Order: sequence, then structure tokens, then C-alpha cells
Amino acid sequence: MTTATVHRLPPPLRLAAAFRWIVRGRTDTARWERPALLGLLAATSVLYLWNLGANGWANSFYSAAVQAGTVDWEAFFYGSSDAANSITVDKPPASLWLMALSARLFGLSSFSILLPEVIMGVVTVALVYVIVRRHFSAPTALFAGAALALTPVAALMFRFNNPDALLVLLMTLAVYFTLRGVESGRVRWVLWAGAMVGLGFLTKQLQAFLILPVLAGVYFWAAPISWRKRLAHLFGALGVMIVSAGWWVAIVELVLASVRPFIGGSQSNSFLELTFGYNGFGRITGNETGSVGGGGAGTGMWGSTGILRLFEGEIGGQVTWLLPAALVVTVAGFVLFGTTKRTDPRRAVLALFAGWLLITALAFSFMAGIFHAYYTVALAPPLAGSLAIGASMLWSRRAELWVRIVSATAMVLTAFWAFALLGEASDWLPWLKWVVLGLGAAAAAMLLLPRRGRMLATVTLAVTIVGALIAPTAYTLETVSASHTGSIVTAGPAVSGSMGRGGGMPGGMTAGGTPPAGMTAGGTPPAGMTAGGTPPAGMTAGGMPPAGARPGGAGGGMGGLLGGGSVSSKVSTVLESNASSYSWVAASVGSNNAAGYQLATGFPVMAIGGFNGSDPSPTLAQFKSYVASGKIHYFVGSGSMGQSSGGSSASASIAAWVADTFTATTVDGVTIYDLTR
Repeated sequence: MTTATVHRLPPPLRLAAAFRWIVRGRTDTARWERPALLGLLAATSVLYLWNLGANGWANSFYSAAVQAGTVDWEAFFYGSSDAANSITVDKPPASLWLMALSARLFGLSSFSILLPEVIMGVVTVALVYVIVRRHFSAPTALFAGAALALTPVAALMFRFNNPDALLVLLMTLAVYFTLRGVESGRVRWVLWAGAMVGLGFLTKQLQAFLILPVLAGVYFWAAPISWRKRLAHLFGALGVMIVSAGWWVAIVELVLASVRPFIGGSQSNSFLELTFGYNGFGRITGNETGSVGGGGAGTGMWGSTGILRLFEGEIGGQVTWLLPAALVVTVAGFVLFGTTKRTDPRRAVLALFAGWLLITALAFSFMAGIFHAYYTVALAPPLAGSLAIGASMLWSRRAELWVRIVSATAMVLTAFWAFALLGEASDWLPWLKWVVLGLGAAAAAMLLLPRRGRMLATVTLAVTIVGALIAPTAYTLETVSASHTGSIVTAGPAVSGSMGRGGGMPGGMTAGGTPPAGMTAGGTPPAGMTAGGTPPAGMTAGGMPPAGARPGGAGGGMGGLLGGGSVSSKVSTVLESNASSYSWVAASVGSNNAAGYQLATGFPVMAIGGFNGSDPSPTLAQFKSYVASGKIHYFVGSGSMGQSSGGSSASASIAAWVADTFTATTVDGVTIYDLTR
């Protein structure tokens, strides 16, 4: 039974038939196929929902913006950090919209914020299955979906409130729609693909465009229509992409700056500057004005750049468990396709996944600016798809000796690489790497054997799949069993070089685990210091403002640059006093510090200087005006100051003025200034 058949039935029978179709699937497929897919999706749902509450507010930077969006529709539209619309987050708001709608529907909580991420993860797994299944077998598609679901960084980011989950979903949708266009040559599918990329831009800006050359190239090469029509379709898709991405940008740029929030992450209150600077080409060159740390080619704060970057330190354990094998079997897959016709949709599927994987991996390998290990979640769908398709093609041609040799080689690479990655976390399940090595050796030996009946084939497949997935599955289970909070998170157990949960030696640390000159044990410059150990403009060598003033009451705050701490009930009680009489119950340097107080009280807290404390929002004059008009009740010490890296020193000037003008009190170790007294 097909969907068309269901629609032709009388209304009383339509619901029952639709239910049977969901459970059974098409009548021309095996009876086990649809239940197997539903089982995969159910297992993925359980895995991603398991222990979800342990993440709390996850990234409080975004959770505070979600909270603001549940209170004020203007904050919802712009992605403001607070409901009084002082400043936005340093990303477009598309991912915030989904979380804020969920929080409006179910009430603000950790679960309501993170539930959309889980749903996006399950849908992405389903999409990878559907993309592969259109031209390959059900077992191949199921393996692709399972490989994605069990990728450690996928389990991390589909349970976390960063924009990456939505970005990956939209990019996967763009691949699906492009494939449908390749199959039929109908323009509507390509237009939908363009719309998905445009929405991806409203999620994480230029990263969404990495996949554009792949989508356009595969469609132009493989669509079964004339080259003139293919070109016209692509220009149409470009137009749709510009509209779907540009409508929000146009509104933000055309609205007077005085009547909208400051664009966080920019130095000139411009979303275009944010797009092409801090979140754009600055990520490639490392020249990110106002960023948290220094970049640059070679070795910088964010680790070494180069072709091996994705295999080093904590990054390898996020996503690369099956990457060596995927590269080998993908090349072999293209060889097996040989000189098939231009419009072969099977080759187009592999080209879409392989191109996405390759171009994203190269961009991540050589970008000199801010780079976090969790970015690699963008590699998970194309890696899973490429591996499944390439492996299935090799399996179908296993009668040929060279194919068996390639298959065994891929398995050996997988086993040895898993052994190496597990060795990075030497204190965690030390026995597992030997199990993986044994399974890998057994699978490789069986893959070399010629066809000898169904039983041997079944055993070979079982040992190969278990040997390939057991290590990343263990990492994934460890990931969902632990809590992940803050701005820098990583999947799996702590390894040398980790900057996330349970981190060890980040980039820039010495071999002994001690920081180099001018750096803290976290691998970052001291509070208020530049990467070279010198103070930014307007600060002393101790990271303090001039004349002994403390930046936000340094040493008396509860949070830091990369994560807000817990807020005591005594501090919350103080901040909540007469809160409705003020636009902001408090102000604090840095978005994460402000987010902690805002989430604890439920009232707007001004994030002075944005994420890094280096945006000129507000200026000292503006802040004085707010104080004079009674719009801000308290100034709360942050205990830290983000380095400016060429950004504004307005936050330091504000902190110095507050410390010189008002009297500090201490509540549970937190320095608070009453700006009304």
C-alpha cells in the first residue's frame, strides 16, 4: 500500500490504513523493514532522552536567550540575551525560535529547551535512512542510521542547546531535496534545497554555505534534464536561498539601531559585520576582533591546524572512529561505479555524502579561528552515509579478491584507530581496546574469505558491525550518562587535551600539563589578558581596570567567561527585590555571568559586553544614562573579564566607574553594587 492508495480510501478507513502503512510500510518491501526502522528511531529516542535532565541549562548563554524569548516577542525575534533587549546572542536566532516555542508550550525548563534538540536528532537519523534507502538496500540504510545515532558527538549535540543540531538537520534536508531533484529533474526540489540552506544561514551563518558547492555540483552533473534547465534551476535555488536567509537580515539592518538590541559579537552593531567578521572569514584566518582567544595558522589556542587536526587529541574521539574506513570504502565505491551514466542516482547519493564530508573536513582542518571539537557533528551524517553505501557496494562484490582485500583493510584501519583513540582515555575501560582489536582481527580475516554460504556471511557481517561500532557506542553511552554544561563541551571520557567536560590539556599547554607563560591552567589567557600575556586596552597587567577598580568585582563573582555558575538563594532573593520596577534587575560583565543570574531569577539581566565582554554594548555613557534613569538595580561582580583581542574596552570602563562610584556589598561571596544608592 502506498500513500496515494491511503488518500483514495473513504475517511473512516483512512486512519486505520495510515496506521497500518506506518507500521508495515510499502507492500513491496520486506515485512521486517518498517518495524526495523521504527525500532531504530525508538532506540535513538530512548538513547538521546536518557538522563537528559543531567545537562541542566546546558549552555546557559542560549538558555537565557530562550528564557527571554518566552517573555518578550521582540526578544524572541531578535534572539536577545534578555527580555529588555539589551544585546543579542552572537548567532542568528533560528535555533532559539524552536526552543523558545517549546518552552512557551511546555513551560521553561531544561527538558523543554532540550527536547527540540532530541527530536531533531531522531529526524536526522530518519532522514539519513531515507536518503540511503531510496537507492540502496534496507540493511544499508539501517546501518547508516545506526552509525549516525551512535556517533559520540551526535549524542552530545542532539542533547544540547547549541545551534549545531538544527544546522545538521537542515543540511541533511538540503541533501534529501537535492537528491529528489537529481532523480526527477523537477525544479521544486532544488528550490526546497535552497530554502533549507537559507534557513541554515539563519542558524549558524556561513557554515551552512559549506555544502553549497556539493549540492550545486551534483545537481548540475546528474539531473536528467538539459544543462540550460539545470543552470536555470540552480539560479532559482540561489534566489530562494537568498530570500529565506535574507528576510531576517534585511529587517535587522533596516530597523534603526536605537530601537532594536545591539548585535552581539559585532563591534559596530551590524549583523553583516558579525557574518563576515567574527563568525565568518575570521574563523578561517583567526582574525576575530573581540574574540575569546588567539588563532592563526599552525598552532594556536584552538590547537594545530592541518590535515591531521581531526585525528588529534579530543577531536578524534568525537567523530573519527569510522572516518578512515569511510574514506577507503568511498573511494572503492566510486571505482565500482565505473563509467555508469551521468544521471545514475546511486552515484549521486554517494557523491552528495562524500562531497559534504570532504569539504567540511577540510574547512575544519585548516580554519585558524575559534574551533571547538563539537563542531564535528556536521561530519556525522555524511560520514555515516558514505560508509554505509561504500561498504554495501564492497559487500555485494565480495566475490572479487581485490574487493575482499579492500574490505579487510578498512576493518583493520578501524580496529587500530579505535585502539589508538581508546588509549587516549587510558583510565576508562582499559580492556575495551583489546576487545576491539580482537574483533577487528577476526572480522578482517573473515572478510578475506570467499563466499561460503549464508551462515558464514551472516557471522562475518555480525562480527564486522560489532567490531566497528562497539567503541563509538561505548563512548556514546558514556556521553549520555554524564552531564554537559557550559560553552565548551566534548563527548566521551576525559582525554589529554580536552577543553570540555573533564578536560585535560588544551591546545597551548605544555607536555607536563602546565600552562605556558601568560596562560591559565585552562589553556586561556588570565582574566582580562591577551594571548601573549599582556593586558588589553584600559586594563592593568592583573586583568584589572585602572585605579585599582575591580572588573565587575573581580574575585567576587559566581561565573566566568565560558559558563555561568550556580546562584545561591540569598543572591537570588537580593536581585528579585522590587524587580518589576526595573528594566534590568542587574548588569554583569559577560553573557554567561548574566545568564546565570537571569535564569535563577527569571528577570532580565544586562550582559555588558556580550559573550566575551568585548562588545561596545553598552558604552559607558549609555550605562550611566540607564543608571541615572533608574533602569538598572544592581551591578554584579563577574569575577572575570573577557579579553578584548582588539574589541571594545567599554566593559572595563563601566566596571571601573561602578567600583569608584558605588559601595560594594558581599552576599554569599558575590560582590554586588546597588546602583540606586
